[in-house]
Amino acid sequence: MNAVFPGSFDPITNGHLDVLERASRMFGQVTVTVMHNARKSGRHLFTLQERLAILREATAHLPNVTVDSFEGLLVDYMQEQGHGIIVRGLRAVSDYEYELQIAHLNREIGGVETVFVMAATHWSYVSSSMVKEVASYGGPVDNMVPPASALALRSKFAEQDHQAAGTTPD
Repeated sequence: MNAVFPGSFDPITNGHLDVLERASRMFGQVTVTVMHNARKSGRHLFTLQERLAILREATAHLPNVTVDSFEGLLVDYMQEQGHGIIVRGLRAVSDYEYELQIAHLNREIGGVETVFVMAATHWSYVSSSMVKEVASYGGPVDNMVPPASALALRSKFAEQDHQAAGTTPD
């Protein structure tokens, strides 16, 4: 059976990667799908193409994982691609309450089931938002994200610092 692991992945964290690695052992094929929402344009640190590149590098060690993007309803993407299961990671009870509503909606409008994978305890505090906040101040994030994300974060914030200062990076 094929599964989809959807998200914004701005950027992918070690928590995401942990859930994905475990899902790749449960399903024959897992597609990490960056859901592109035009209404959220400008809210992401990384462009869609940057997020796809980071994901491809971070998941290169997983032979049954592919990376894709989609705009629109997830259930439409699932039907078009022939995927059967949505994989969602959960960190806390608050995640479950939100994700449960979405899972019910996806089942109702698209007949698609959702499988929840609990994040490993040592990643339960990590979110893309928190990682971006720490990285924006030059804090250490290497232990919270795959190397591809850490490099991209350093590069992005160095670029922004140079733009703010009116200089160009070397």
